[in-house]
Amino acid sequence: MIPPKPRAREGRVSLWRYARLFRDDILSAQPARLYRAWMAEFRTPFFRSYLVNQPDLVKTVLKDRPRDFPKSDRVGEGLRPLLGESVFLTNGAVWERQRRIIDPAFEGGRLRDTFAPMWHAGEAAAARLAARAGETVEIEEETSHAAADVIFRTLFSLPIQHETAQAVFHEFRAYQRSQPILNLAALLPLPRWMPRLFRRDTRAAAARIRRLITDLTAARMREIEAGTAPDDLATKIMTTPDPQTGGTFSTEEMVDQVAIFFLAGHETSASALAWALYLCATHPDWQQRVAEEARALTGEASDMSRLRVSRDVFREALRLYPPVPMMVRETTCPERFRDRALPKGAQVVLSPWHLHRHERLWDDPDRFDPARWGTENGRSCGRDAYIPFSAGARVCPGAGFAMLEGPLLLALILRDLRVAPVETHVPEPVAHLTVRARDGIHLRVARR
Repeated sequence: MIPPKPRAREGRVSLWRYARLFRDDILSAQPARLYRAWMAEFRTPFFRSYLVNQPDLVKTVLKDRPRDFPKSDRVGEGLRPLLGESVFLTNGAVWERQRRIIDPAFEGGRLRDTFAPMWHAGEAAAARLAARAGETVEIEEETSHAAADVIFRTLFSLPIQHETAQAVFHEFRAYQRSQPILNLAALLPLPRWMPRLFRRDTRAAAARIRRLITDLTAARMREIEAGTAPDDLATKIMTTPDPQTGGTFSTEEMVDQVAIFFLAGHETSASALAWALYLCATHPDWQQRVAEEARALTGEASDMSRLRVSRDVFREALRLYPPVPMMVRETTCPERFRDRALPKGAQVVLSPWHLHRHERLWDDPDRFDPARWGTENGRSCGRDAYIPFSAGARVCPGAGFAMLEGPLLLALILRDLRVAPVETHVPEPVAHLTVRARDGIHLRVARR
């Protein structure tokens, strides 16, 4: 069974038609040729955009010369109401300072400290699903609850309550549906002083999410000052001084960073886990292999090395359904890619969605096959054409965190439970901020 894939648009469309298609779904707004092209140019009266799939050019942008290709402000236009000046949106000296403070919390030794809270969140997720055995479950809501629980436990040492989890899920979903990655300011070169045209519900959803984060962050700052704060990720980040200046994040700065932790660590993890469960439901042989592997887990941090099958399944889910489907960089000087002249200020689009399914790179790219990671094609493409967390200097600081969390939660859920597809409901992938299913992912859950 070939996993569902958005239908590509047919033929050329006007800029305004493209903008309308883009708002509805980033992926189906793109032409099918992007799955074969090494590079494609998109011109508007206001800017030029170049989608790049050629692996050596992707490497140039992300690894060899990242300072020459900073994050595009056009992406920031759409995300700033939620993420403020977070590490996901900043560039230059501000970004470098933020990474110097954040990165130590996610280094290998400290990452092991997150295993126990992840384990408890995974067992709680499995127990919630077990209580619904025999039912058809909208699995994205359940994975959102699980991912939010992981974030609350690892970041703030708090198991999330069901009501809060549902609130977080619905607020993020409302924000996604009201605000795609690119808004009008991303398509038109508006001056800085001009107000941005965000919908009222976009601003309201962002404000509610940030209010929740502000309350948690301010409470943690008080605990740090009183010497009673637990030694979790929030405390580590908030007490880590910049090695160059000695300064730490203020409460306001930390709210911006926690906002991206929620987006990257909650929203993207929930998306990836939901698609991984769907793929296991439609491929019961791989589901059985994950379940058998999970039975050997002990609850100790050493389990991380035992999750080989679960990790390959999760990697394959990230290949087919990368949570962040596109990344946009900007040229700081004229460039030449594939004999094309890219002017200064051009948008360089790197699309994990198209790169991961590129027909000239991957063997049978639309097929779910975790075994590909043991083949020469899988190893080669894994090095050169697999960027679910970006790559190079701007690789997601939580990449290691995600590759521990996803396989572990997948294994714990499937250890005691079996999931099966609902024949009358095939999920339709759509992308706004992350790749989700338009009407959710519905699976039947049963005890093993």
